[in-house]
Amino acid sequence: MIAEVLAVGTELLMGQVANTDAQHISKTLPSIGIGVYYHTVVGDNPTRVKDALKRALERADIVVTTGGLGPTQDDLTKETIAEQLGLRMVFHEEEAEKLREFFKKTNRIMPESNLRQAYFPEGSIILKNVTGTAPGCIIPTEKGCIVVLPGPPKELVPMFDNEAMPYLSKLTNTVLKSKYIRIIGFGESIVEEKIMGYINGQTNPTFATYVKDGVITIRVTASGDNADNLLEEATAEIHKIFGNSIFTDENIELDEILVKLLRDKGLKIATAESCTGGLIAGAITAHGGASDVFETGVVTYSESEKMRVLGVKKETLEKYTVYSKQVAVEMAEGLHKFCGADVCVSITGVAGPVGGTEETPVGTLFVGVYYKGKTVANRYNFRHNSRENIRAVAVTYALNDARKAILEND
Repeated sequence: MIAEVLAVGTELLMGQVANTDAQHISKTLPSIGIGVYYHTVVGDNPTRVKDALKRALERADIVVTTGGLGPTQDDLTKETIAEQLGLRMVFHEEEAEKLREFFKKTNRIMPESNLRQAYFPEGSIILKNVTGTAPGCIIPTEKGCIVVLPGPPKELVPMFDNEAMPYLSKLTNTVLKSKYIRIIGFGESIVEEKIMGYINGQTNPTFATYVKDGVITIRVTASGDNADNLLEEATAEIHKIFGNSIFTDENIELDEILVKLLRDKGLKIATAESCTGGLIAGAITAHGGASDVFETGVVTYSESEKMRVLGVKKETLEKYTVYSKQVAVEMAEGLHKFCGADVCVSITGVAGPVGGTEETPVGTLFVGVYYKGKTVANRYNFRHNSRENIRAVAVTYALNDARKAILEND
């Protein structure tokens, strides 16, 4: 079945808000055999919403709308859908009562305008909103259905996963499963070249590569009753090619993998950062329960602070410069003396756009990792077009170096 995501919201068109809703929906639907072929974004204008909806219904079996379910006058998604399909809007007293209870529990007076959220196109299947006030709905159509969801991700994700997906899974009998093989240390074109001989002529499973912050992902998707076996065979072949450069076969990020590894082994980690300015610590502490594994993080941007806080020697800085493996080693070891964490990660380098030299051009970074009395430092050269990209990739490599140090020394 073919799906289209129709996102309603002027804030999306203006770039004020990233469309993470469409991303989540597009990642989730293929697992039940529904392919997302189109993304459309339209502003809060009923005429344009109606036109976009008309096109979506012509070319897709499933249309998933996001946004436009609030209590204000510009929240017109349900009304526009009802008009397009020739359906009446029906008041649901049960949903109205839930709204009243919500405001009562929060000691607020409910504006009458909120009752707009209790009206739905006739024949709608109501979807519960466990984190907000705007319920969603599913409207069956001749080809499939329209799934109507709120815009805020904290409301959309649980509603889509727990309410809409069980309904949608009944519309298709296709078995579709994927593996996400994630690799560090290769460029996307090289990865594609290395697997080309294997994937040429393959129609099941299918392969796709994409890159984000230095991580290359090979998405392997198989269909049919034999999907599990096909995935296992394909994954094994790719592991033969890339070996230890692969850090996961699942759709999870490197920082989550490192946090789990630290937790499983009962280890604490600390970070000493220069050019990344706290981004490594931020990636680790973004996870709930990070206090179980994170000891401390320091940002020592100047040479004087590297010496004062971490004990980096003045002679080392003068002999090798601040951009060197030697400084990365002393930063990591000094951090261990400072806080006693089991794993200590340091980073120093030139993130640009200025400050590079012929010997250490922009994009040159050094990562040090102390673990079990041993410190290893690596030099990396990232040829990216912006300071933001260089720092993002640097975080990836620092997290991976910490992960490898633990696994190799244990």
